[in-house]
Amino acid sequence: MNRADASSRTVFFFDVDNTLVDNDRIAEDLQRHLQKKVGYESAQRYWQIFEQLRTELGYADYLGALQRYRIEMPRDPKLFEVSYFMVNYPFANRLFPESLDAVEHARRLGLPVILSDGDVVFQPRKVDRSGLYDSFEGHVLIYVHKELELADVEKKYPAQHYVMVDDKVRILTAIKSHWGGRVTTVFPRQGHYALDAAFVAQFPKPDITLARIGELQSYSLEQILAAAKKK
Repeated sequence: MNRADASSRTVFFFDVDNTLVDNDRIAEDLQRHLQKKVGYESAQRYWQIFEQLRTELGYADYLGALQRYRIEMPRDPKLFEVSYFMVNYPFANRLFPESLDAVEHARRLGLPVILSDGDVVFQPRKVDRSGLYDSFEGHVLIYVHKELELADVEKKYPAQHYVMVDDKVRILTAIKSHWGGRVTTVFPRQGHYALDAAFVAQFPKPDITLARIGELQSYSLEQILAAAKKK
């Protein structure tokens, strides 16, 4: 496909955590495993470190938090079991119902691409082991802060119109501010961020709101494009 053809298509960007994958369930599983292996107090300490690191980095870094925890508990052999649990977690079991169907629907309308935040090891592992890498045919972008990298995103995927599917209204607002009418923001109300009504109310209403990711299949390309212009 030449650049002229590419610029006339519609690119559908999908977030991963709590958009395609139920990350809240993953965190709950990890919390149970941590308590079982290292005890309640040590598990709580891990989550304190995790939140500190998320504040510093701006994204969830499960393995980074485990590395920091190891500094405090360098001789605890159970940490290796926790690491094994994280690295080999069956992420495919945590795909939201009809999430892959939504991706295939987007493929019939344009080009689906993963656009995610995350670390350089665990997030790609999640994308791969969940089956998303194959489902998206290798079209995967992972940044530290994706909303700050839209110029690079546009160079890699030039298009006449973009669709951003994300559970975080803060991200959708930033992307809408950058691309304006060239992007349709789609908000699946899944996960703790999306279900926090007070937090969501602080931001402008996205172009399209879904109760679940599978509902994307009910929208035609014409409806999706038109939604970006309704202001």
